[in-house]
Amino acid sequence: MSENHARRRAELAKQLADDKIDTALVTNLVNVRYLTGLDSSNAALLLTADGSAVLATDGRYATAARAAAPDVELVIERSVAAHLAARAAKSGSVRLAVEEHAVTLELWHSIENALDGAGGSTIDVGHLGRAVEKLRAVKDEDELALLAEACAVSCRALEDLYAAGGFVGRSEKQIARDLEWRMFGHGADGIAFETIVATGPHSAIPHHRPTDRVVERGDLLKIDFGASYRGYHADCTRTSVVGAQPQDWQREIYDLVADAQRAGREAVKVGDDCVAVDRASREIIDGAGYKENFGHGTGHGVGLEVHEAPTLGYSATGTLSDRMAVTVEPGIYLPERGGVRIEDTLVVRAAGGPQLLTPTTKDLLVLDA
Repeated sequence: MSENHARRRAELAKQLADDKIDTALVTNLVNVRYLTGLDSSNAALLLTADGSAVLATDGRYATAARAAAPDVELVIERSVAAHLAARAAKSGSVRLAVEEHAVTLELWHSIENALDGAGGSTIDVGHLGRAVEKLRAVKDEDELALLAEACAVSCRALEDLYAAGGFVGRSEKQIARDLEWRMFGHGADGIAFETIVATGPHSAIPHHRPTDRVVERGDLLKIDFGASYRGYHADCTRTSVVGAQPQDWQREIYDLVADAQRAGREAVKVGDDCVAVDRASREIIDGAGYKENFGHGTGHGVGLEVHEAPTLGYSATGTLSDRMAVTVEPGIYLPERGGVRIEDTLVVRAAGGPQLLTPTTKDLLVLDA
């Protein structure tokens, strides 16, 4: 992927030149990975408008950095951001942009001290904005292939879990760990986020954390989960019923959410407003009288982070572009009774409509007890 990383750096460098910024200091670790391939807990990248780059990390990651970014100058230094800031000042840079949203107050003081002690030209520090995150929102085909594999691993694991049955009497925690091990068994490098297994009345909590509550016959079983694969994150939610035919109220809200989710998927089109996806799903739920029972946004971008740009919520801005990867995940939640969410990961495509990456059935399944 080194050619892709070089292309991404070139795109950012062009933006710096257009904005009349001499140098950018990238300290968000996910953004550093996106631009260089290095996955670490301590790294920063200095990129100039002419495209030259310096990657700084400490000795723990020296070998990994050389392998990931052989075409980038490497500096081994513990205080990565301060070192690169001082280097920018000594090089004669006039305008340095930093990722203010990723800079803590402590880190900012270290950058300031480095600039003051560098003895170079006076340097104007400004905000890079979420420039790298905006680049990340549109994936290349290599990224989409990794994301597709993360989703495939996730879906195979869930289908195995469903086929095994035996849910009644098991706790939410036990089911969550079972699913996670199945994802590892299918090739996951890790889990994309803490697996949500919510049963019975707990399914009415959108982001419930699994507990020792055991599954009872007739429960709604909501599972929000995903595998990570080579840095890319899957995100999928399915809701089912355990061991008994669904009650009328369960079927009603399930069918409404399924209709809303289908409408949201159909609204995922190149050039359309991001807010249109949320509106398409929300109008169905609101119109059925459940406005107060759907409080979160309809979706979000997914990639190197499980939540990233774009946002598909009721206050979303911007438009959808070809090769964005997004979720569509409306829900209805009835406190102390139960809730339903259905979520897919999709790729926005210029031709043929959105590409579905999470094909596990969205029928309301009755699982073997």
